[in-house]
Amino acid sequence: MNRNTVRPELADALRDGFHNIGQASESSGISTKMIRHYERIGLMPEAVRTYANYRLYSAADLHRLRFIRRARSLGFSLEQIRDLLTLWDDPKRASSEVKRLARAHAAELGEKIRELQAMQATLETLAKRCHGDERPSCPILEDLAEGGADGR
Repeated sequence: MNRNTVRPELADALRDGFHNIGQASESSGISTKMIRHYERIGLMPEAVRTYANYRLYSAADLHRLRFIRRARSLGFSLEQIRDLLTLWDDPKRASSEVKRLARAHAAELGEKIRELQAMQATLETLAKRCHGDERPSCPILEDLAEGGADGR
């Protein structure tokens, strides 16, 4: 059944190997809300619908959802995932483009890690300077109120 055929009954579609949105969610690990969102923003093709307007998903749709879930687990943005899906859908793609996207994302993650480590070090330093007793004076609050040493 393709996306342009007559709308089937749900029982017939399920018998033919299609999955309803709950089953697609369970199989892919993506919530039904996010599946609908991915369809709305075009990461997923518009779902086939039953006569009663229930969404139906094929094995290929489930595979695409798992691809999206894995890409999200690696921290790719929705726009990056859109680019990756475009490449995945193109049998004539150049793997060099996929590699370029992955390396660029790895570099972004490296920068975020450095920023998080700097935040952690700052918080640890502030916590060491705080007496943590009954006195009202607190270097942590003072730093926050002053905007930090860098003025941000």
